[in-house]
Amino acid sequence: MRVLVTGAGGQLGSALVAGFRAAGAEVVATTRAELDLASPATWGDRIQAARPDLIVNAAAYTAVDRAEDDREAAWAVNAEGAAALARAAAACDAALLHVSTDYVFDGRKGAPYTEEDTPSPIGVYGASKLAGERAVLACHARALVLRTAWVVSASGTNFLKTMLRLGEERDAVGVVDDQYGAPTFVDDLADAIIRMAPRLVSAKAGDPAFGIVHLTGAPHTTWYGFAAAIFAETAKRGRRTPLLRPIATADYPTRAARPQDSRLDCARISAIHGIAAADWLMSLRRCLDQLLVPGDDGR
Repeated sequence: MRVLVTGAGGQLGSALVAGFRAAGAEVVATTRAELDLASPATWGDRIQAARPDLIVNAAAYTAVDRAEDDREAAWAVNAEGAAALARAAAACDAALLHVSTDYVFDGRKGAPYTEEDTPSPIGVYGASKLAGERAVLACHARALVLRTAWVVSASGTNFLKTMLRLGEERDAVGVVDDQYGAPTFVDDLADAIIRMAPRLVSAKAGDPAFGIVHLTGAPHTTWYGFAAAIFAETAKRGRRTPLLRPIATADYPTRAARPQDSRLDCARISAIHGIAAADWLMSLRRCLDQLLVPGDDGR
């Protein structure tokens, strides 16, 4: 199996490249410098020449707040670039897995969102990702949109890394306790994609393997609940632990609104692909084992 991964320099892309190679796949890893989704005109015949069986699009414009003032840039990558990639995948008969987000929903349902729920984004980032989803599915019959949320890992910039830094710098940390979702660790997400890959490569158009699926960690929590788990685990490892305070979204204003309750129902991916939501607490412990070296107090 030959897999082309976009966004190979990011936290998900790099995990996918390593995971696919470990699984014996031939991987074509492309970073923004090599395949810029914002500039399809510069691609030339790179995708066709790669002869991929599967393309995994892990590249995206993810600056949620900046997108409010830079709509054109977000749209170029998340919508127009995704559409161009889907057309290229269809042209070379490669299956496409496109990674999307819980931000396509407004968070007002009051229950976990299923794939059948109507999206209603409340910000430019979510709107651009929704436009990309729709373009991908319209352009390619062998495409799977995978929505996920609260992605964290031992690398890159993410909520987990921020909490670890603040825990060392501050005596008290306030974290939002009225936004609901579920952390998703990159290694779990990459593993799920790799497990789905053989079926996506072999499946024909119309197979239920394609369409839209949701995948996050489990169980659901709040950002405060996630932070509390992080500091409980770091305390077990002898690290400095700040006083953690629950705060309301209104107490932490941001340029872009966030969905208040973006829990995703992951039943469909389990039924169709046999992928179960991973226990994020177990994944957190494994991640901290990588990040926190015994004997190094982080100061």
